[in-house]
Amino acid sequence: MSNIQQGLETLKKYIAIAPEKPGVYRMLGEGEKVLYVGKAKNIKKRIVAYSHFNKLPARLQRMVSEIKRMEFIIVENEAKALLMENELIKRLEPKYNILLKDDKTFPHLVIDVQSAFPALRKYRGARNDKSKYFGPFASIGAVNSVLDTIQKAFLLRSCRDSVFENRDRPCLLYQIKRCSGPCAGRISKEDYRKLVNEAVDFLEGKNARIQEELSVLMLAASDRQEYELAMVYRDRIRALTNVQAGNMVEYADIKSCDVAALVRKNGIACIQVFFIRSGQNCGNVPYFPKQTEGAEDKEILEAFLSSFYNKHLPPKEIVVSEPLENKEFLEEALGCKINTYQRGNKHKLVMRALENAAASIERKVAMETSIHVNLEEMKKVFELPVLPKRIEIYDNSHIQGSYAIGAMVVATPEGFDKKQYRTFNIKNPDITNDDFAMMKEVLLRRFERMTPENRPDVILLDGGLGQLHAVHEALQGYDLSQIRIIAISKGPDRNAGKEFYHQLGKESFELPFRSPIAFYMQNLRDEAHRFAIGTHRKKRGKSVYKSRIDEIEGIGNKRKHDLLNFFGSVEEISQASVKDIEKVPGINKKTAEKIYNYFHS
Repeated sequence: MSNIQQGLETLKKYIAIAPEKPGVYRMLGEGEKVLYVGKAKNIKKRIVAYSHFNKLPARLQRMVSEIKRMEFIIVENEAKALLMENELIKRLEPKYNILLKDDKTFPHLVIDVQSAFPALRKYRGARNDKSKYFGPFASIGAVNSVLDTIQKAFLLRSCRDSVFENRDRPCLLYQIKRCSGPCAGRISKEDYRKLVNEAVDFLEGKNARIQEELSVLMLAASDRQEYELAMVYRDRIRALTNVQAGNMVEYADIKSCDVAALVRKNGIACIQVFFIRSGQNCGNVPYFPKQTEGAEDKEILEAFLSSFYNKHLPPKEIVVSEPLENKEFLEEALGCKINTYQRGNKHKLVMRALENAAASIERKVAMETSIHVNLEEMKKVFELPVLPKRIEIYDNSHIQGSYAIGAMVVATPEGFDKKQYRTFNIKNPDITNDDFAMMKEVLLRRFERMTPENRPDVILLDGGLGQLHAVHEALQGYDLSQIRIIAISKGPDRNAGKEFYHQLGKESFELPFRSPIAFYMQNLRDEAHRFAIGTHRKKRGKSVYKSRIDEIEGIGNKRKHDLLNFFGSVEEISQASVKDIEKVPGINKKTAEKIYNYFHS
């Protein structure tokens, strides 16, 4: 019996016992290797489609011929099925699933509407149901532009709560008419709430009504000869008008939608996503799904939407460039409408997204061609046994031994792989002033966790012969036959472009000045340096905000916040009596004694 017949027989056997309920199914091949993970509103009906072998694309025909076993998981509804499918795909990376590498987090605007005087802030991260979120914005520039407009038009505060609660005079933003000064009582709670509601209406696309109301208020203030108040209303109207003037015609009647358009070219699939919110273009981002060979466009789009909106909040409508086979299922699971258009402004947006997707593919091909050429030259210049697929670059950062860290960045033929970046806090305090010893510790810790899947072809060290010898000495117990270690040191007068390259047993040399390979090697080194410096600054920055109170056992962030709000500073806390400390809400006598003893022991 052929593999195809065996696969079909296995499939028919599991069709007979498959549940007719929503859920997730897994197809397993030789050695229990997961071939495919899928979701369905009705599992039995969905897998019956795979039995129509001749109607399947070649990719799925190969998959069916490899099936040895199937597994089913029943869930409550479509949304749970979508969530579980994404979790399994991410964890198992099945051979025949379309994979999306999505490590982006987008900035949002957030208003904590339950606060007495809500602030408007930029935000990334997990959502709290008690706040209102607006976005996403494709770049920090886009979110800054909208934030600037809202500050001018609605005068909402943007300061941290700890600053707001401890001010009694308005800040500079009040002076330049970017804030209404709630910290100093320059506006009542009721009037501030009206500003918050107007800002929410604006962000939800109700611009026209707000401008009409502001015009009425401006004229009324002018009639009462309250000219300063009339000027405030005038400035708010101008800010809103400038936003509308900056909007393109295509977005005029579009309140909230995402546009996802797919282009395939040169064997690469690209999906360009446009974010339209409140009639404004909040930016666009390209995505390049993997394992798309042999898949139809609608299948790629469906897989993308399933994965992307599992992580990101969907808008009210998603406009796609291809009609989807499982449109109803995705709409139920995501809680939004998914539509295609043949005319109108939304169709124009799809065409623009398609143009951008094609241009993104061209840029990606050009970049990867350039990287491939440089890797070929690198292989030749450094006499590497194979074309490197994984290059690890290492650098250290510290200030006179303080906050010492080691950093590793990873480069592949597709560019820098930021998900593989790692930092190493130097554990041995006695070596934080010794760059050689630090590099030894970092490389040893890296090699202890090395697997065949993440073994580097090349290790590039930011340093000279000292670092090179130190690393070879540290790794002498490991097989380095397939790994080349290269050190790159600064040239004369630390001149970029005149670096020296060192390998064990070979004479050090320079690369041709301003040659493409020299630029490529500098770029690798500079990325490691950038990452190391950035990580070091974060570590140092955290220590700046660390208080002596953090060292007291049992004092968490809430109590620390309450203590500082009550006394104003750590110095005042250190001089307080037990009875005074007991007056702080949430601090009992035992805790007060612990705090007092800490400062007076």
